[in-house]
Amino acid sequence: MKWEGREGSSNVRMSGGKAVGGGIGSIIIGLILWLVFGMDPMTAMKTGQQVTGGGQQTTTAVNQQTADRDAKFVSVVLADTEAVWQQIFKENGMTYKEPQLILFNGRVQSACGSASSATGPFYCPADQKVYLDTSFFTEMRQNLGISGDQNGSGDAQNQGKAGDFAQAYVIAHEVGHHVQTLLGISQKVNEASRRASKAQANNLSVRQELQADCFAGVWANRNQQRVQFLEQGDIEEAINAAEQIGDDRLAHSHGQVAMPDSFTHGTSQQRMTWFSRGLKSGDINQCDTFNANI
Repeated sequence: MKWEGREGSSNVRMSGGKAVGGGIGSIIIGLILWLVFGMDPMTAMKTGQQVTGGGQQTTTAVNQQTADRDAKFVSVVLADTEAVWQQIFKENGMTYKEPQLILFNGRVQSACGSASSATGPFYCPADQKVYLDTSFFTEMRQNLGISGDQNGSGDAQNQGKAGDFAQAYVIAHEVGHHVQTLLGISQKVNEASRRASKAQANNLSVRQELQADCFAGVWANRNQQRVQFLEQGDIEEAINAAEQIGDDRLAHSHGQVAMPDSFTHGTSQQRMTWFSRGLKSGDINQCDTFNANI
């Protein structure tokens, strides 16, 4: 997936409100030691790095480079979703309100309650924010069979390249839930679910999730037209990710019997089908999962 060199979004924040792109603390401390206390410049900078943790081992430096790359990647993908959905909403006589994306580590407090990294990426309609744990990329690379370094070099430049589009698909899926909120779909699903049985509510949840998959496909189609960002193998990566996180596949992976009435996100086949439908059409009108035979 081609994403380097494109403008990132200004709507990405670290948990606590800090904008992505900081990290100059060691430089500031070094300058103070040099200019105020007269310390040798090289010694001052090394001391500044040690105080802020910048003098750690090479492994830590590589991990930080990977984390910085992931944050920049998230910012670019979010900006791509903003450009695409702004255009689609404009075409339909509406105005798109951009969501914020919160990067967190371990735990986070949202308007929908507290969540941990075990929750996975999620969207909270109450505050209209997407939440993404920083371990998300590592988990996708390890657990979904997405290699971050096909050459085995282990360097930060190669980390995650093989799975970029699969990760972008997951982000686009969560943004799809934001689109549902703006269109009033989420509110209708919540109201209907309160009046429904458990099995009926689960079915509504499946349809809502499949529509978000379809919206992610629409985004990929329209973004390809806009910036030609897809490379060979990207589509297969996203479809593989959709397959891996189907309710039936997850149940089997945990040694459980797949119970369709308990599904909340859809089967592997359903998720692949609806993502592909959005990808091929680029048309949100093709994503009406609520009136379709899913």
